[in-house]
Amino acid sequence: MLAVVLLAGCAISDRSGVSPQQTFTSDLAGSKEIDPAVRQRISYTLSRDPDEGALRDTLKQQPNNIDAAIPLARALLARNCPNDALELLDGVLLAAPGDLRALNAKAVVLDHEGRHQEAQELYRHALAAEPANRMLRNNFKLSLALEGKREVDDADPAPQADGRHALARSR
Repeated sequence: MLAVVLLAGCAISDRSGVSPQQTFTSDLAGSKEIDPAVRQRISYTLSRDPDEGALRDTLKQQPNNIDAAIPLARALLARNCPNDALELLDGVLLAAPGDLRALNAKAVVLDHEGRHQEAQELYRHALAAEPANRMLRNNFKLSLALEGKREVDDADPAPQADGRHALARSR
């Protein structure tokens, strides 16, 4: 009996070829009575990736969970919400100060926004803690390149123990 009810429900929704949620979303998105900003917010809320909700829930329970923060920040950046991504990463850095992956992620967002000097400061800070970190070094180099700088003496994030510079200088 239950299988018949479930199949009947599928047959009803197949008649129109559109799910009830799609109808609801498109009706709201096209309504002229709703303010365009509110319409956009409603569409965004209804179309939000379910993984994003799970990541947000994880971060509420574990504010220092960088494994949840990075994909969520990436999703926010992909949706052109860099301020939200920065706010998220600032929250993680409050819960886990000095976390290298969080510092790197925030610097990447800053670079994406053209705020290269701020990003480079974060890379320098992270590289001071772990000078051999290839990800940080490569991102620092990329940040310098994005800003149009060549690696110069004042751009060296951290000297190596033997006195050589941590980054090779290009001349």
